[in-house]
Amino acid sequence: MAILFCEYICLKLFFRGFSSLFFLSWVSFPSLSSSLLFSFFSSLPPFPFAFWWSPGSFMMVNSSGRASGQKAHLLLPTLKENDTHCVDFHYYLSSRDRSSPGSLNVYVKVNGGPQGNPIWNVSGIVTEGWVKAELAISTFWPHFYQVIFESVSLKGHPGYIAVDEVRVLAHPCRKAPHFLRLQNVEVNVGQNATFQCIAGGKWSQHDKLWLQQWNGRDTALMVTRVVNHRRFSATVSVADTSQRSISKYRCVIRSDGGSGVSNYAELIVKEPPTPIAPPELLAVGATYLWIKPNANSIIGDGPIILKEVEYRTTTGNWAETHIVDSPNYKLWHLDPDVEYEIRVLLTRPGEGGTGPPGPPLTTRTKCAGRELH
Repeated sequence: MAILFCEYICLKLFFRGFSSLFFLSWVSFPSLSSSLLFSFFSSLPPFPFAFWWSPGSFMMVNSSGRASGQKAHLLLPTLKENDTHCVDFHYYLSSRDRSSPGSLNVYVKVNGGPQGNPIWNVSGIVTEGWVKAELAISTFWPHFYQVIFESVSLKGHPGYIAVDEVRVLAHPCRKAPHFLRLQNVEVNVGQNATFQCIAGGKWSQHDKLWLQQWNGRDTALMVTRVVNHRRFSATVSVADTSQRSISKYRCVIRSDGGSGVSNYAELIVKEPPTPIAPPELLAVGATYLWIKPNANSIIGDGPIILKEVEYRTTTGNWAETHIVDSPNYKLWHLDPDVEYEIRVLLTRPGEGGTGPPGPPLTTRTKCAGRELH
């Protein structure tokens, strides 16, 4: 497999209303002899059925004679934005027999991370002229992002896929909703994790909402609520909290006018703490035991907000739990000459924050002395 990298002054971009020329790059697969490319065109149409042609320049892919799944990528410059903005562009899908020439996908890659899944795409159609789409991207400095256009060919469907007039505008998108900042979520292992995606704009029942993981895996947003005529929210539960981890998610919406995408937020799954060592025995009596919980060395995550001592007789099926609020703790009202098993429980913040009991201390109370008459 060979990969062809090219850079060319190829497409007019409009940044905040000012027309400028920028460098774009494109990548094609799978070989130099048969690569699928975004090519630069200007002025005259390159084929006889281009009745839609308009003066100017744009990038275009000729999908004729291609195997299914061949891809061409058009990479925009890295963007570092400080405030609300809108990226819009025009696209065109054309063919002689009115069958779809393939698909056009748009990706938003953040901080040089993985490309993931598309946040916008069009396929299975031909367009009646140039169509505008908007991207409401809520990624701001110090984070940066890159928009990637991808054309995918479809065997037996000759035609053309074109992109033109990509603009970065210093105002909100008119049709694509903008997400408010997505907040990090912290849960303990095995608990439900829920993200709330809040967006400004009008909600339509035809809009598609989903949660996209850093690696591209998508999860549908199940509950949507209209807050007012300018804002709506959606929630989704993340199922995989079975082990300690940190993963990243973002909200994505596809509306009639384009797509909105939030910042990435972290899902932090913490492991409830467990003491490494058993409690330390400090003193023994006939009816009491002095212990030190030994809760400073743990397996799992802090902070520790609660310490408890759990004890029972080694031959019994009952247990009692006491809260410990001092460095040492005295167990009272025990039976003489009885063997006890003592463990320490630790709890961190959040539901399900109590870890499994630590290793046991097994010890016996002293024999009772003579009764006084």
